Amino acid sequence: MIRPGGASLRKIAVVGRGTAGSLAAASVTRLHPDPDHELHHIYDSRIPVIGVGEGSWPSLVQEIQRLTELPHETIQQRLQGTRKYGVAFEGWGRRGRDFTHYFTPQQVSYAYHLSADLLADLLHEGTRARHIDAKVLDIVRVDGGARVEFEGMAPERYDLVFDARGFPRELSSEEHIDISFIPTDTAVIRRCPAIVEEGQGPVLQHTYTRAVARPHGWVFVIPLVAHTSYGYIFNREVSGLDEVEADFDAFLESDGVTEFEQRAVIRFPNFVHRQMYDGAVARIGNAAAFMEPLEATAIVSAQIQIGMVLETRLGRPVEHLERDAPAVNRFLVKNVLRYGLFVGWHYSCGSGYDSEFWRYARDRAWPRHRAGADPEAVDCSALDEFDGMMGLLKQPVIDKDDWDRMCAVPLTSYAQMSQGLGC
Repeated sequence: MIRPGGASLRKIAVVGRGTAGSLAAASVTRLHPDPDHELHHIYDSRIPVIGVGEGSWPSLVQEIQRLTELPHETIQQRLQGTRKYGVAFEGWGRRGRDFTHYFTPQQVSYAYHLSADLLADLLHEGTRARHIDAKVLDIVRVDGGARVEFEGMAPERYDLVFDARGFPRELSSEEHIDISFIPTDTAVIRRCPAIVEEGQGPVLQHTYTRAVARPHGWVFVIPLVAHTSYGYIFNREVSGLDEVEADFDAFLESDGVTEFEQRAVIRFPNFVHRQMYDGAVARIGNAAAFMEPLEATAIVSAQIQIGMVLETRLGRPVEHLERDAPAVNRFLVKNVLRYGLFVGWHYSCGSGYDSEFWRYARDRAWPRHRAGADPEAVDCSALDEFDGMMGLLKQPVIDKDDWDRMCAVPLTSYAQMSQGLGC
């Protein structure tokens, strides 16, 4: 296949071995038309991949099959995964009721619940790359590409670098958009016994990610074959770790869980990098943006970031790069901001708890969304598009021409959440 941009991508680096980095390395291997390209997959083996159970979107089912060329059943078993048909919300919204946000078409479209470390291992098997175990000190854009600087090694120049090193050390208003209208910033992760029975073949039963409202935030429950992943998501400025741990214990007891392994306490920023892609460096995954995992946006965001950058670089002559890069970057920033507005909106309707956290989420965090996503401040139309979706939901009848409207997620998702939350 002739790809106009293939000749300008002779040497590519992927920095990071987590989900985003592994997807990027596998995607370069699969999509690059010239088998003689040089791919370096760079990671520091001293930094472990935390094996957190993760949810995903239906797009990942097809993506992994395309990248590995393995049958769907084999992939699911290798990931110790189950089939996720949506998110089951418990105690959310103005009525504090239970409801499910289904993938569309309902009960047909499914994603995976998976183990993140196993996904990385599976993708590595089909990746053709030189693996470099080293600490990266910096990634610097240079004329015609980018330079990766190492600890104890000479620097290397690349035509394109995917930066998947995870959260930035600190946020700055010049480089990052603060999306603290999402009111959480810490996760306590526990691994508990499996609640899904493993058979001879892949688990075919319908499973759902549970999102359970609690006084200090909410708890996710992700059922895998080998174990069940639980996580308590909260705000460390509003609730202390001790009281969160105590409520987590009470929740597990009510869930019939008598033992667990404490995996991690993870602090995270809710942010979007203003410069995800500059033509030579593509920030992906948690290096590009992050928001808490309520709607499982992390993996699908990485898929979009990797796919857009590679398709643009391979499909367009290098002469267009200076003009293409700002357009791609603007789209990627807008896409994540739209996810952020969708997730933040969930909290604005409260829950069955009239607690300090839920009052903070409704009265202090969510009102920041108009300033946080102001079009002039973020150079994109995410807020206008979100307002448009809210306007559609208020109409007594939605015209057929609007049925396919999207703002990060389709109108059907907004409608399901609006009905469930009572907003």
